[in-house]
Amino acid sequence: MGLEALKILIVDDNAQMRTIIGTVLSAAGVRHLHYAPDGRKGLETLDRIGVDVVYVDYEMPVMNGLEFISAVRARAGADRFLPIIMLTGHSDLPRLHGARDRGVTEFLTKPVTAKTILTRLGAVIYHPRPFVISARFFGPDRRRRSVPDYSGPLRRAGEGADSMAILEL
Repeated sequence: MGLEALKILIVDDNAQMRTIIGTVLSAAGVRHLHYAPDGRKGLETLDRIGVDVVYVDYEMPVMNGLEFISAVRARAGADRFLPIIMLTGHSDLPRLHGARDRGVTEFLTKPVTAKTILTRLGAVIYHPRPFVISARFFGPDRRRRSVPDYSGPLRRAGEGADSMAILEL
């Protein structure tokens, strides 16, 4: 899939940030850009338009990025598997872990550059991670590297009590 075919939604309450990300993506060849000023409007956009990737800000009024991620991951159908790239000006571990635990796909720390915007897009498009479904988590596999000698769905001792499935997309 070429970048010109992608449909990308940018959800950020800062109009300047929406413009920066949209301009970079447009210059890279993306032709279908959609914008929303908060998570709730972003969900309304998803209801109207099928998108391939979402960039979402962490802190927004009405519905923040964490709430948006949770709502998307709770949906039925293909939307719940959307790659979601979170924008944040705060890269402290509690925030990063909170978003990761809700099912974010990638992070992009502000201030952004054209290179980081496109690198994260490339990561979710060209190197998608499988999704994990368990009693306590749904989202992209949080493991960034594979273990060559591992052969099975459970990685840690005692995981048998929490059944888990890994879905390759």
